[in-house]
Amino acid sequence: MTVIVTAVFTPKDGAFNQVSSALSPAIAEVHEEPGCQLYAIHEAPNGQIIMIEKWESAELLDAHGAGEPVKRLNAALEGLLQGPVEVTRLSPIPAGTTQQGSL
Repeated sequence: MTVIVTAVFTPKDGAFNQVSSALSPAIAEVHEEPGCQLYAIHEAPNGQIIMIEKWESAELLDAHGAGEPVKRLNAALEGLLQGPVEVTRLSPIPAGTTQQGSL
Protein backbone atom coordinates (compact mmCIF):
# COMPACT_ATOMS: atom_id res chain seq x y z
CA MET A 1 0.00 0.00 0.00
CA THR A 2 1.27 3.46 -0.82
CA VAL A 3 2.28 5.87 1.91
CA ILE A 4 1.81 9.62 1.72
CA VAL A 5 4.06 11.87 3.78
CA THR A 6 3.94 15.55 4.56
CA ALA A 7 6.99 17.27 5.99
CA VAL A 8 6.59 20.85 7.21
CA PHE A 9 9.72 23.03 7.30
CA THR A 10 9.52 26.34 9.19
CA PRO A 11 12.45 28.54 8.17
CA LYS A 12 13.93 31.02 10.62
CA ASP A 13 13.24 34.65 9.76
CA GLY A 14 15.07 35.56 6.58
CA ALA A 15 16.10 31.95 5.82
CA PHE A 16 13.32 30.93 3.41
CA ASN A 17 15.53 31.09 0.32
CA GLN A 18 18.32 29.18 2.06
CA VAL A 19 15.93 26.41 3.11
CA SER A 20 14.44 26.23 -0.36
CA SER A 21 17.92 26.06 -1.88
CA ALA A 22 18.92 23.29 0.54
CA LEU A 23 15.85 21.23 -0.37
CA SER A 24 16.25 21.50 -4.15
CA PRO A 25 19.23 19.12 -4.62
CA ALA A 26 17.56 16.50 -2.43
CA ILE A 27 14.48 16.53 -4.67
CA ALA A 28 16.41 15.36 -7.73
CA GLU A 29 18.30 12.73 -5.74
CA VAL A 30 15.23 11.29 -4.08
CA HIS A 31 13.35 11.07 -7.39
CA GLU A 32 15.89 8.37 -8.31
CA GLU A 33 15.29 6.29 -5.16
CA PRO A 34 13.36 3.01 -5.38
CA GLY A 35 9.73 3.47 -4.47
CA CYS A 36 9.57 7.26 -4.82
CA GLN A 37 6.41 8.20 -6.72
CA LEU A 38 6.21 11.85 -5.67
CA TYR A 39 8.60 14.14 -3.83
CA ALA A 40 7.75 17.82 -4.19
CA ILE A 41 7.96 21.05 -2.19
CA HIS A 42 5.41 23.85 -2.01
CA GLU A 43 5.32 27.24 -0.32
CA ALA A 44 2.54 27.81 2.21
CA PRO A 45 1.02 31.28 2.69
CA ASN A 46 2.54 31.46 6.19
CA GLY A 47 6.12 31.07 4.89
CA GLN A 48 6.48 27.37 5.65
CA ILE A 49 7.69 24.92 3.05
CA ILE A 50 5.59 21.79 2.73
CA MET A 51 7.07 18.65 1.22
CA ILE A 52 4.58 16.14 -0.13
CA GLU A 53 5.82 12.61 -0.74
CA LYS A 54 4.32 9.41 -2.09
CA TRP A 55 6.06 6.07 -1.62
CA GLU A 56 5.24 2.59 -2.91
CA SER A 57 5.57 1.12 0.58
CA ALA A 58 6.49 1.88 4.17
CA GLU A 59 9.63 -0.26 3.78
CA LEU A 60 10.91 1.84 0.87
CA LEU A 61 10.03 5.03 2.76
CA ASP A 62 12.01 3.76 5.77
CA ALA A 63 15.00 3.03 3.51
CA HIS A 64 14.74 6.58 2.14
CA GLY A 65 14.71 8.00 5.68
CA ALA A 66 17.98 6.24 6.48
CA GLY A 67 19.60 7.17 3.15
CA GLU A 68 22.39 9.55 2.23
CA PRO A 69 20.20 12.21 0.55
CA VAL A 70 18.27 12.70 3.81
CA LYS A 71 21.50 12.84 5.82
CA ARG A 72 22.91 15.50 3.46
CA LEU A 73 19.64 17.44 3.58
CA ASN A 74 19.58 17.43 7.38
CA ALA A 75 23.15 18.73 7.45
CA ALA A 76 22.32 21.47 4.91
CA LEU A 77 19.32 22.60 6.98
CA GLU A 78 21.24 22.85 10.25
CA GLY A 79 20.63 26.24 11.87
CA LEU A 80 18.06 27.34 9.26
CA LEU A 81 14.83 26.09 10.84
CA GLN A 82 12.81 27.41 13.78
CA GLY A 83 12.28 23.88 15.08
CA PRO A 84 12.17 20.23 14.06
CA VAL A 85 10.60 19.24 10.76
CA GLU A 86 7.02 18.08 11.36
CA VAL A 87 6.65 14.75 9.52
CA THR A 88 3.29 13.00 9.16
CA ARG A 89 2.68 9.63 7.48
CA LEU A 90 -0.74 9.26 5.89
CA SER A 91 -2.61 6.26 4.53
CA PRO A 92 -4.98 6.91 1.63
CA ILE A 93 -8.72 6.52 1.99
CA PRO A 94 -9.67 6.33 -1.70
CA ALA A 95 -12.94 8.01 -2.61
CA GLY A 96 -14.48 9.22 -5.81
CA THR A 97 -12.62 8.37 -9.01
CA THR A 98 -9.48 6.27 -9.05
CA GLN A 99 -7.46 9.15 -10.54
CA GLN A 100 -8.82 11.93 -8.36
CA GLY A 101 -9.63 10.13 -5.11
CA SER A 102 -6.07 9.71 -3.80
CA LEU A 103 -2.55 10.99 -4.34
